[in-house]
Amino acid sequence: MNRQIVTSDERAVRIISSDVMLDGDLVVPPHSRGVVLFAHGSGSSRFSARNRHVAELLHESGFATLLMDLLTPNEDNVDQYTAEYRFDINRLAYRLVGAAEWLSAEEATAALPISIFGASTGGGAALVAAAEIPQRIAAVVSRGGRPDLAGEALDRVQAPTLLIVGGNDETVLELNRSALARLHTTSRLEVIPGATHLFEEPGALDEVARHAATWIDTYASRAT
Repeated sequence: MNRQIVTSDERAVRIISSDVMLDGDLVVPPHSRGVVLFAHGSGSSRFSARNRHVAELLHESGFATLLMDLLTPNEDNVDQYTAEYRFDINRLAYRLVGAAEWLSAEEATAALPISIFGASTGGGAALVAAAEIPQRIAAVVSRGGRPDLAGEALDRVQAPTLLIVGGNDETVLELNRSALARLHTTSRLEVIPGATHLFEEPGALDEVARHAATWIDTYASRAT
């Protein structure tokens, strides 16, 4: 993917979702064609280096991004010791729903189709959110995700869904194959050869971003 210098509107934001206030970072490149809401994985935050790398490449492809914390600071402190919130998929999903509603009301993004990019457990939360607000979500991309955690919501997802998994991430790959069979919408499983769960191999995240940008561009433009 060719690297370009993109001058964007970047700012910290606060989002009220499910009666809590969550911190986020909104980046809106000029002439954006859509906005991508990120759902980080378990034990992570809006500062996830992997998600930020993918977000930067999406900016170069003409997409705005919102990276946000899905837990409050207090919840995050508790979760570091107990892990009781990171697998609370419904809690995370409804906060994504709130963030999507915020994006629809925010002047800089109100006219843009919304897609969700979920990683690890965030992939499950992204699918639940998409099932709850099908009229708002143009596409879903899951990176090394746990779509199995979406439960019965998998059967209700309407947004075109791309599942991206590392070829060497065998357990997660099988979970994604099973989830793919349950999706009743346009969907695809993209396997990155040689990649493991965190896509730490050279070029692996760039491949993820390339597939994500193509998928989102295709279906966000149709939503527009």
